[in-house]
Amino acid sequence: MGNPTIYDVARVAGVATSTVSRVFSKPGRIADATRDRVLQAARELGYEPNPHARALTSNRTQTIAMVVSDITNPHFFELIRGAEMRAKAAAYTLVLVNAEESTRMELEQVRRLTRSVDGFLLAASRQPDEKLVELAAAHPVVLINRQVDDIASVVLEPWEGCRQIVAHLASLGHTSLAYLAGPTNSWMAASRWAALSDAAAEIGMSAVRTGPYTPTVDSGGAAADAAISTGATAIVAHNDLLAIGVLRRLAGRSVRVPADVSVVGFDDIFAAELCTPTLTTLGGAHSNVGRAAVEILLESLGHPRSQGPMPEIVLPSQLVLRGSTGPRADPQQHTRRSR
Repeated sequence: MGNPTIYDVARVAGVATSTVSRVFSKPGRIADATRDRVLQAARELGYEPNPHARALTSNRTQTIAMVVSDITNPHFFELIRGAEMRAKAAAYTLVLVNAEESTRMELEQVRRLTRSVDGFLLAASRQPDEKLVELAAAHPVVLINRQVDDIASVVLEPWEGCRQIVAHLASLGHTSLAYLAGPTNSWMAASRWAALSDAAAEIGMSAVRTGPYTPTVDSGGAAADAAISTGATAIVAHNDLLAIGVLRRLAGRSVRVPADVSVVGFDDIFAAELCTPTLTTLGGAHSNVGRAAVEILLESLGHPRSQGPMPEIVLPSQLVLRGSTGPRADPQQHTRRSR
């Protein structure tokens, strides 16, 4: 015997096939008693509705797309895990898309998937604000680690976290820091620099910015050289991957960490505990960020907003202290060793 069909369910339930279709696509439009009878017949027969056919009648695919700027960056692993678990709990499928740090690729992928998914999660999008506003006007969109007026978003807050970094470095006697900036079109890179420079100014610490740098380990060599040339005794890298590359370069130049220079990263990826020395970094519950973004998107799909502010969720960050930060070195000793 073949798989049961919608016609079999209609026959057993004693209703029209169109009624069975509406039970699975628009259950709110069916009387409770009729809906229960159809669902009972479906259970008895082992009937499972075809998701593609259901999408044609409901205009819903039960699928959402998560677009990340660089799928090879471990920072996104926990974001993806949290989003996927929440989507699965709601019987949604999460499709993962890699933008490859390209605004063109990101936009092309979104346009290609428009008819295949119910909405988008854009993680660390590199699009300009006006393009994101345009996308959000046409499709359900939630931003992750990016904020734009009138678009729903979830971020792991950088402002208080950066103040924690500066306060930590100041407590160790540091009076200068160099920030190794991320991509020019990264909202988080700009936010981190603004927060670091403001916090440094408040306590009289000097802060300089170099870059931008691609947020990878391979970019750490050039970033480290630039940071050393500033004379700063503390280096704050855009993310942990860049910071790990900095640690490698400093070791190659016989600059001791943290005896000569302290190094701080962002994201608290798993490798932060595996490098030498272990990396002080600003992290947080990234899986909760992904989970919250899916919840906002699902809410918007079920109850489209006609007015009122879009939700902007800000989750707390946490400074994780490890071996790469220590007391400020003697400036003359630091200069001799960095030559």
